[in-house]
Amino acid sequence: MIIVYKISIYSDDLDYLVTTTKAIRTELKKLPKGKPFTNTRFLTFGSRGAVDRALSRLVAEGEIKRLARGVFACPKKNRYVGDVVPGVLEVVKAIAKNNHETIQVHGAEAARRFKLSTQVPVVPVFHTNGSSRSIQIGNVTVKMVHTSSQRRLQFAGKKTGLALSALWYLGKENVNEEAVSKIKSGLSTEEFKTLRSADLPEWMTTALNGLVQDTVHG
Repeated sequence: MIIVYKISIYSDDLDYLVTTTKAIRTELKKLPKGKPFTNTRFLTFGSRGAVDRALSRLVAEGEIKRLARGVFACPKKNRYVGDVVPGVLEVVKAIAKNNHETIQVHGAEAARRFKLSTQVPVVPVFHTNGSSRSIQIGNVTVKMVHTSSQRRLQFAGKKTGLALSALWYLGKENVNEEAVSKIKSGLSTEEFKTLRSADLPEWMTTALNGLVQDTVHG
């Protein structure tokens, strides 16, 4: 009787896993190709353990790609390069959304995007109001650096926030008229106006207003 009981439990567990896998497979058909999603999306279909096992099975069968721990995507097919999966930034955003945290591109990368630096960061770094940690995304290690400064996280995910991150990175000594001009040229008029209205340190406000005054007088 004991042996039969164990087999029964195993059978029930297997049926539960099959049911969870089937429900997830149906849900996957509704998701856009090439966009990251997290395992928590499917917790209504089974326990955390069952969901993780079901996703692992789908990865093994090639239906989905594992991008990072707990993050997956239905690969988008391209006739020339094969499977196309989300980039690092998209995956980081998905993780941040899942964890209810705010992230901001690190100043070094922000400065490069505004052509204020030619150096490409070896390791992608993001500021976060979450915990500091490293995340493995494919063969790329991403660093998440905690900051308690809400000033650094203003307008996160927008070009205005990217500009702020670049200004913080350059610092008071390096934010000159040329630097501000490059940032201004990389923003729309409305975005630059929003930047000037942000919660800024005095030196940053002075630098931004100085350019505006020079433009008016010119």
